[in-house]
Amino acid sequence: MERRIIITGANGQLGHAINKIIGDKADITILNTGSGEPTAYCPIKLDITNSVAVMNLVQDLKPEIIINCAAHTAVDLCESEQERAYRINALGPKNLAVAAEAMESKLIHISTDYVFDGEGQKPYTEEDDTNPQSVYGKTKLEGENFVRTLCEKHFIIRTAWLYGEGRNFVKTMLRISENNPEIRVVYDQVGCPTSAVELAKAIEFLMDTNAYGTYHGVCKGVASWYDFAVEIFRQAGVGVHVTPITTAEYKTPAKRPMYSVLDTKKLEEAGYSFLPWKEALKAYMMGT
Repeated sequence: MERRIIITGANGQLGHAINKIIGDKADITILNTGSGEPTAYCPIKLDITNSVAVMNLVQDLKPEIIINCAAHTAVDLCESEQERAYRINALGPKNLAVAAEAMESKLIHISTDYVFDGEGQKPYTEEDDTNPQSVYGKTKLEGENFVRTLCEKHFIIRTAWLYGEGRNFVKTMLRISENNPEIRVVYDQVGCPTSAVELAKAIEFLMDTNAYGTYHGVCKGVASWYDFAVEIFRQAGVGVHVTPITTAEYKTPAKRPMYSVLDTKKLEEAGYSFLPWKEALKAYMMGT
């Protein structure tokens, strides 16, 4: 029996990873949607901020599952585009939640470590108090709340430091190293570098369960951005010098969480375990 899955924001890193992991399964039909002009890979144009368009599409396609990868993720730009960030990160998930509930579809919504203030001293659990410090974090939290309130069959997965197919920290570091013998990278922000493929595997696991709720989904282990960069160059065999700098030396419009480590015990107890971040990075670098 055919299982239909709508992916919003399918052109992003996670959308591509989900297609890679579950796209060739015989019983699954993936319906890729995006805000841009239709392509062979992403044939359906959908503005998730348009409630009528969302409802019409979901009623027409009747998906078993909706995976929301769409978001305004340009953290600094969100500070100057607050209304747009709210529409995409809060109202978009609201519209999807209403439509999913109407069709009794499962909704998998991707959220972020930015819902926390980053001042913690131990890994954040799903039950810890949220306190976002940026427009991005605040609007993503509002999106979470809409999903929880409006859709019974929901999964919210908070992730962090994601990289995959497309623009990401790994590719940026390698590109900069081509013309710079020294690179300055922040060392006092720590988190969990996470492969989009690993997150896609977690989504594949959860979507076949009824264990609804909020989960943290990141690769195992902890690193600073400096540690992450050093490991990227080590695995790539690139002899560039990485100089650690403080957050204060790298000014940005949006406040970054200093401590973004997420506790994944809840997901592990449900039956899924992420790879350690260095192993996941190796698989990514090898193209597997």
